[in-house]
Amino acid sequence: MKMNPLRLAKNEEKRLRAGHLWIFSNEVDIAQTPLKGFQRGDLALVEDVKGQALGVAYVNPDTLICARLLSRDPRMKINEKYFLHRYEVALALRQKLFDKPFYRLVHGESDGLPGLVVDRFGDVLSVQTNTIGMELLQPVIIASLEKFLSPRAIVLKNTSSLRQLEGLEEYTKLVSGTLAGPVEIEENGVKFRVDVMGGQKTGWFFDHRSNRVMASQLAKGQAVLDLFSYTGGWGIQAAAAGAAEVDCVEGSESAIGLARENAKLNGVSDVVSYEHTDVFDFLKLAREERRKYGLIILDPPALIKRKKDVKAGLEAYRRLNQGALQLLAPGGILMSASCSHHLHREVLHDILRAAARHGDRHMAFIAQGGQGPDHPIHPAIPETDYLKAFFCSVSESL
Repeated sequence: MKMNPLRLAKNEEKRLRAGHLWIFSNEVDIAQTPLKGFQRGDLALVEDVKGQALGVAYVNPDTLICARLLSRDPRMKINEKYFLHRYEVALALRQKLFDKPFYRLVHGESDGLPGLVVDRFGDVLSVQTNTIGMELLQPVIIASLEKFLSPRAIVLKNTSSLRQLEGLEEYTKLVSGTLAGPVEIEENGVKFRVDVMGGQKTGWFFDHRSNRVMASQLAKGQAVLDLFSYTGGWGIQAAAAGAAEVDCVEGSESAIGLARENAKLNGVSDVVSYEHTDVFDFLKLAREERRKYGLIILDPPALIKRKKDVKAGLEAYRRLNQGALQLLAPGGILMSASCSHHLHREVLHDILRAAARHGDRHMAFIAQGGQGPDHPIHPAIPETDYLKAFFCSVSESL
């Protein structure tokens, strides 16, 4: 199939040559190749100002990121063979990292498949096609995954807010095989039931795996508070590691239901309790009740999804961290995280510094974390480096 050219303006190929995979609408020579000449999701041959081919991309003429590069080989056919090769490379990396099939198999741009996410829960796959280009390639994506891994079920979990930017609707759909109820996974030696169809995002948050190891090491013998606990990823691992008691605070009743099952699955039901409430309300009440914890896990959802949310999001992070510090016993540890790309690491650093001073506490960072190795970071695309975690030792004022 012949592809239409997408020609870049003078010097606008430099970012692509430096490793980036995105093309912005203001980088296109619209006199030579008008964006309105493309349909949403069309494949295009990307060219520099002199007509030299730079690779194959899919196009969305209606968005700021108007094209994403799929291959630097201008002859590449975007077919089943293409996807199978990308999956093979991605799987080879994960098999070096993990001895059990529970991980993110495809992490978008970092695995050479911009707009595509695949999480693997053993023989069940959870797939997100977050761009119009990948949405239109769904049939070949699903067919190649079936051929590659022969999964019991494939779920399209297209509920990401990124789809709104692409003009796509949100939906969840079982597109292959059968799936009745949650699936069981293992992380850091602890078992969990995951609701792939009804859970948040792809059903589980593999990205904090390494940070949960650190938190569990700090949990032994401690009273632990797990804020935004979801289905117990942090809290139940802390309990399994020997925490004296764990309070999980979560706004979703269905998530708490699954957390109870996960606690029972690991024999820690007597250690873990649950608060079905808003985290801000809980922090206020717990402060009034003078509760104290030796380890607090603060892992909120993305509070800054777009640039226009920055001001309100910063205030929310400030209030959460101040509130958590008020419940921390002297000598305790606060693990504070953010998955908001628009909240840079140095900003969260400063929020924590200010929160400690506001409470007249001495704080020291004992460790910093990021996303696990199955969420690799593309060195030319800062947006792929999104997860921040600070482990803070907090004591009385000097």
